[in-house]
Amino acid sequence: MQEIAKRIQNRALELLADGTVSRVLGWEKGETQADWTPALFESAEEMKDFVYGEYAGANLSKYCLKLKRLEGRTLVVLKPCDTLSFHQLTKEHRLDREKFYIIGAGCKGMKDEAGTLLKCNACKGKEFVVYDEIIDDEESRKPSAVMDRMDGVSDLEKMTAQQRYDFWRGELSRCIRCNACRNVCPACTCEKCVFDNPASGAASKAPVTDFEENMFHIIRAYHVAGRCTDCGECSRVCPQHIPLHLLNRKFIKDMNELYGDYQAGEGDDERTPMTSYTKEDAEPGIVKERGNA
Repeated sequence: MQEIAKRIQNRALELLADGTVSRVLGWEKGETQADWTPALFESAEEMKDFVYGEYAGANLSKYCLKLKRLEGRTLVVLKPCDTLSFHQLTKEHRLDREKFYIIGAGCKGMKDEAGTLLKCNACKGKEFVVYDEIIDDEESRKPSAVMDRMDGVSDLEKMTAQQRYDFWRGELSRCIRCNACRNVCPACTCEKCVFDNPASGAASKAPVTDFEENMFHIIRAYHVAGRCTDCGECSRVCPQHIPLHLLNRKFIKDMNELYGDYQAGEGDDERTPMTSYTKEDAEPGIVKERGNA
């Protein structure tokens, strides 16, 4: 994707030079080969450090929330799946579309130190939901998904209730409450999180009980239900490698089965399955024969 990176860099320099944008949100290299981190560039000199390629895995939509009040427009580089998150934020009136100039960047799948990112193994497609211009090539438009993104959820649903409980207790017990999942999630946009409130009884970094350990992740998953675009950032940044995306995908799978297929971040006027009502909705008291993650 070196050619795409060069074209994005050149176009960004043009837009900075003519005053169309005041800054560029993209990536720069870190200390290791696979350590590419989000970065803000405000001059042609700084743009020399701009990179785009197979290690540009971060979804930059969440970072736009910190830039929305700055003077001028911000150029943000978004991969196809990232545009779902950005558009969802505009639908929720968290972002002003006019404050951002979006370059849709072609993507062939992203990697980290361990290999291909989980979200890229189950790519949701190469269509850009929102953009001002697209810079890609024929190769980056080819489908790249190699698995059904609900396979992991289906495996959990085949377990007994006790097996599922043991699975999640084992996974969540490794949580160190670093809040990386919450901080990187585009759907977590509350300016004051309940888990930062000392009066909540759940602000402690070191859980006092197993229940408190579970509660943080369960409440967070419920909070983003119907709004999660399944960008996979929560699992990507978790230092303990907890498969948090499975919680979100379970909710997505259930909502699709109960209320019809829905992809957060698509469309302009659709309400989420959790904020709309039709006479065909499943009755709350009806228990279906289905597994639970």
